[in-house]
Parts: sequence; structure tokens; C-alpha cells
Amino acid sequence: MGLDNAAIVRRFADEVITQGEIDRAGEFAWEDVVEQVPLPGQGPGLEGLKDILRAFRTGFPDLVFAIEEQISEGDKVASRFEWTGTHRGEFLGIPATGRSVRVWGMVIDRLVEGRDGQAKIKETRIIMDTMGLMIQLGVVPAPGA
Repeated sequence: MGLDNAAIVRRFADEVITQGEIDRAGEFAWEDVVEQVPLPGQGPGLEGLKDILRAFRTGFPDLVFAIEEQISEGDKVASRFEWTGTHRGEFLGIPATGRSVRVWGMVIDRLVEGRDGQAKIKETRIIMDTMGLMIQLGVVPAPGA
């Protein structure tokens, strides 16, 4: 086997999300990848994943997705991440605010090897501070404000 599962997830985060090479997502995720916690409007499979990643890059063209910690066991990889970006385009129906955001989260990926021995993401579950994002964008008032 080539890269270990954690390295595959890191490369996906760096090359596909941060560098914006969305069309390369199929190198890292199966066509029938399942998002256990889809974001609003996210369709199924690889195409749904690409669509939501494009939405993030449209809303936050300077998005940087950094993996801060990883734990890998068996076929699963848990990654604690933080992403930053400037809200310069519409995102989930919210017009650009020009605000900078910093959003934390965790993603648990399950990888499965293909016939060629190359592992790809088959199942993913993202837990993200969406409320914090909405407060930073000014869509939701901060508690006590």
C-alpha cells in the first residue's frame, strides 16, 4: 500500500480544498462516497462533495483548510481541522460580507482500498462549528449581544 490513510486525508485537504483542485477529488474519494452529515443542499456521492467544496471556494476564495491533529486507527482517520477565509462570495445563500472567519471542526473519514491497493475515502462525517461561522458572518447575533 502506498500512502497511509492519514496522509491521503491530508493530501485531500491540502490539494483539493486549500489549493482548490476540486476536479481531483475523485483521486481521494470514491464515486459513491457517503457524507453522513451533509451540509445544506449537498447532494449524494462524489458530485455532491465537489459541489459543496465549490460552494466553499466561491464563498471563501482564499480558504485555507489546515489539519491540526490526526488520529488514525484501522480504516478510520479522525482529523481536527481549522479553516480560515474571507467571505467574498455568496455562501449557503448568504451574500458576501467581506468578513474573515476562523472555523474549527472534526472530520471522521473511513477509507476503503480498491483493487489496485489504493485507499480512498468511502464515508465521511463532518462536525463543524457552523453556529460560530454564522456568528462570525453576522447572520446570527453573538450570545449576549
